Amino acid sequence: MGVVNADSPLLGISSKATGPLLAELARTYQSAQGIAVAMESVGGVDAARRVADGETFDVVVLDAAQIGKLTAAGRALADSVRPMVRSSVMVAARAGAPRPPIATLEEFKAALLAARAVGYSTGPSGVALLGMIDAWGMQDQLQGRLIQAPPGKPVGSMIALGDVDIGIQQNSELMGVAGVDILGPLPPGAEINSVFTACVCAASKRPEQARAYVEFLVSAQVAGAKRAQGFEPA
Repeated sequence: MGVVNADSPLLGISSKATGPLLAELARTYQSAQGIAVAMESVGGVDAARRVADGETFDVVVLDAAQIGKLTAAGRALADSVRPMVRSSVMVAARAGAPRPPIATLEEFKAALLAARAVGYSTGPSGVALLGMIDAWGMQDQLQGRLIQAPPGKPVGSMIALGDVDIGIQQNSELMGVAGVDILGPLPPGAEINSVFTACVCAASKRPEQARAYVEFLVSAQVAGAKRAQGFEPA
């Protein structure tokens, strides 16, 4: 094993959903501890693949199910896994466009059927949405109108550009996007809630420093920052 420069940053990777939060927390950690953290934020599917392929990272933050697969494959250290934040999936439309009611399951289904196009993500929220549509027997009715965002592209940008009438994605990825109005959370019976989880990568050459950073990410002192960016501490 080569010598690791103690002054080099810890390397991490995450999905887009937690990217801005992790960037803020990395700055806070460096100010408090003097240890730099370089977090890369990409599409969740791509992030999981890169860790699974053995790319060198110290820390990974992904949906709990993806982390579970990485620990099962020996690419992440199971004893370091810590739930970090809970995130709700929201429905959004283009700013100024009609706001369909979505308070009930029947209203949400009607909004889907009335939309010219519906945007969804490549991540766990998109998988869950497609599963529900299938369970409701609505696949044929929505054929050709369900538009998956390319990996790493926010659904919010598709909404703002008018590529889709409504979009479904994590609250943190829709907050503050110019040209987008958040209509509210998915209604009872269709809720999609994700737990984003942090852990140390098996490829880390600085596992003890990585563990310390993971513990910081789940500490009470950063709860306020999490809530400010649309999450709840896990």
